[in-house]
Parts: sequence; structure tokens; C-alpha cells
Amino acid sequence: MWFCAASDGSEENAMRVIFVSGLLLGACLAPSVSGQTVVPGAVPAYPAKPIRIIVPYAPGGITDRLARLVGQKLTLAWDQQVLVENRPGAGTNLGSELVAKSAPDGYTLLWAGIANTIGPALYKNLPYDPLRDFAWVTNLTKVPVLIASHPSLPAKTGRELIQLAKRKPGALAFGTAGIASSGHLAGELFNNMAGVRVTHVPYKGSSQALIDTLSGQVPLYFGAMASPMQHVKTGRLNAIAVTTLTRSAALPDVPTMDEQGLKGFEAATWYGVAAPAGTPKVIVAKLNAEIVRIIKLRDVRQDLASEGAEFVGDTPEELTAFVKNEIVKWARVVKESGLNAE
Repeated sequence: MWFCAASDGSEENAMRVIFVSGLLLGACLAPSVSGQTVVPGAVPAYPAKPIRIIVPYAPGGITDRLARLVGQKLTLAWDQQVLVENRPGAGTNLGSELVAKSAPDGYTLLWAGIANTIGPALYKNLPYDPLRDFAWVTNLTKVPVLIASHPSLPAKTGRELIQLAKRKPGALAFGTAGIASSGHLAGELFNNMAGVRVTHVPYKGSSQALIDTLSGQVPLYFGAMASPMQHVKTGRLNAIAVTTLTRSAALPDVPTMDEQGLKGFEAATWYGVAAPAGTPKVIVAKLNAEIVRIIKLRDVRQDLASEGAEFVGDTPEELTAFVKNEIVKWARVVKESGLNAE
């Protein structure tokens, strides 16, 4: 109880003040409906209900598999169900907008990636702002783009490809999983940095692009290395380069484009986690710590390393800075290439 002397010195008034003060203190410390003490301004225990991870892609592939793998581990760690929902459409804009406009409470998360940093330059009316509308949690992993060719193509290395493209401007073509895919942007970055013009042939997914490259209908394939890697190992495709700054442990004998004359060339698919802007920092920090712990687990790394995944696990601040740099980088590529998705 609190004690306060009555202004007129009477015992009756003094007891009244003590009684009212006790009521106020009891109200402040009263347990909530869930049995937890409510402290004004405090963040409720997290998580206290199921969490949704929105994957803005169709089911299947490394993107979906990684989300479900992390979701399963989070469910076990927190004893709360983590649901993975696929919301594909509009170049990932449908799923991304859903999360951007969700309550900032940590219960709706976005499985983000390179498309979220390309969008601002590619779409005039993007329904969200990747910096204003998201609290970035962590970048889990990146996957190099592999530049591969049909064995009949005379160019076997990155330098030879540049020389051939300069001799035959516009005559060579590269297939990708589609417009604004990581392979497409890597190809346009290659054109810009090498000063060449290799024609883009977009497909509706990587499978058909690979089939046509394997048959020789298109001489080059640019895409996430998980799909073409098995064909490189069997000799059905020639690996020209990976597009990260360092070689991939999955294909250690394949040099980078940086090694082959295009200094600073980097175009990798990446997978990160974002929450709606305004999500309490303590929740963002808890998500970061647990997800980073999960991607360090041996079974998680072994499951995905075979597909060329390179694990990151950075801080919210580091990922935010990375996103800013990616937006600037891809805006330049989109402008120089004249790309337009609308």
C-alpha cells in the first residue's frame, strides 16, 4: 500500500487515501486474462499464437523448401505453430503487399528476396516500399546464379564468352526462368559490365529454360545454380561462371565472373525474412536470434548446401544496409537495360 497523510490531519481522511491508493496499485499489477501481469508499455510475451510466413512464390523449389524447413524448426523451438503460406503473383508483389499491410506484431512475416529490391525500379506503382514498409530481420542464405552453356558453344570461359559476344552482338541468347528473375538480372548486369549485347529469352520457370539449353535451342542459361548443377556434373552443360564474389563450395572448380575480368560482378539470389514496419525491436531481435541459430544447425546446412546455398545469418542492421545497396544497384541495371515489367 501507499501511505499519504491527510491534509486536515483527520484519521478518517488518512484511511480513505490509503484505501484508494491500494486500489490503484492493485489495478496496475492485476493479472491479464491470460494470467500474465500487465505492465504498461511492455511488449506481450512472444510468440503467444501461431505465426504465418508468407512465401510470395509458388510451392516447390529451394525458396519454399527453406521456408518450410525454418518454419518447422521455429515450431519446435517455440511450441507455437508456424504456418507457411504461398501467395504467388504479380512478381511477388501480392505476397509482399499482404505482409507490408499486416499488423506489426511479429505474427505475419515475409520470405523476402531479390525481387523486393528490384521492384522499386521495375514497377511504377509498387504497392509497398521495401525500406519504409518492412522491418528487416535477417538474410538467411544466398544462392549464386550459374552461367552455363550447351557444349556446342565455342566459348568455354567467361573471358571467351565476352569475346564471342563482342564479335557477334545480339546473336547469342540466354534463357532464364522469366522476366526480372535473378538469372535475367544477372544477364543484364553481364551485358552492362562487359559492354556486350546477349539477347534475353524469358521462360515461365527454370525447367523449360533448362530443357531448351540442354537441347541447344538456346546456347546459354542464367539461373540459380541448384537446377543446372546436376547437368554440369554429368557434362551435359558447360559451367562458365558463378556470379558471387567467391567460388561456390558446391562447384569449387567453377570460377567467378569477378575472377574472369568483370571486377565486382555479383548477382545472387538471396532469401531473407522481413516483418511489417513498426514491429517492436525486441520481437525483431528474438526472431533474428532464433532464425540465425536455426540456419547454423548441421542438418539445415547439409540439406541445402548441396543446392549451392551459402549461409549468411546477418543482423537486422546489416540486412537493411544490404537492401539499400541492392535497390540502388538494380535500379541502375534496370535503367541501363530499359527493362519494364508493366
